[in-house]
Amino acid sequence: MTADPIFFPRGDKHELELGDKLQPKFDAEGLIPCITVDAATNEVLMFAFMNELALRKTIETGHATYWSRSRGKLWIKGEESGNFLRVRELRTDCDQDVVLVKVDLIASGAACHNGYRSCFYRKLNATSGRLEMAGGERKFDPALVYKKKS
Repeated sequence: MTADPIFFPRGDKHELELGDKLQPKFDAEGLIPCITVDAATNEVLMFAFMNELALRKTIETGHATYWSRSRGKLWIKGEESGNFLRVRELRTDCDQDVVLVKVDLIASGAACHNGYRSCFYRKLNATSGRLEMAGGERKFDPALVYKKKS
């Protein structure tokens, strides 16, 4: 049996935390959390999950690929909208149970399916307990981009 050129079996604590092998820890559902940030600014653009195939495809193709829990399928960010995320760098945290992907925004400059640059376009007003807009103007109209084909 040949070794996987991308993923390696999980090793001991020292190897996980200080070694040079990618040993991702997927949860019981086979998923690993993924934080996606703008490569130039480090602004958090979105949070999603990856399964082993999504992580593998992200590494192999250079396009951010995730696992949609709601749809139960793999999705390449931008496959419907054209707003692809080109991977510039992939990192993992100290115990390799979270992935950080640094990307370039392609096309509209928006990562969120609601048309905003970031999925984190609202903030909590601690006084009122309400969410307020904090993400700037929409980069595209989702009703036009995602209209269903009949």
